[in-house]
Amino acid sequence: MPIWFKKDANPKYACYCSKVTEEQVINAVIKDGANNMKEVLKITGAMGNSQCQKKNPLGKCCHKIIQDAIDKGLSMK
Repeated sequence: MPIWFKKDANPKYACYCSKVTEEQVINAVIKDGANNMKEVLKITGAMGNSQCQKKNPLGKCCHKIIQDAIDKGLSMK
């Protein structure tokens, strides 16, 4: 599994547990009209298989990384 914050990975995961990429989160905002975390989670399925301690290389919840991707998508609208 590529670790994006250590090297330029492709794909760049926003949620390692559910294998949701930053691109999918941004597309949920731009193409599907999501405006907040709840809507993005519903569209992408992110955070639906919460095993952050085990799967996320940071060992913590991916909420902030997803929110950063949402903010990035909102700035692109």
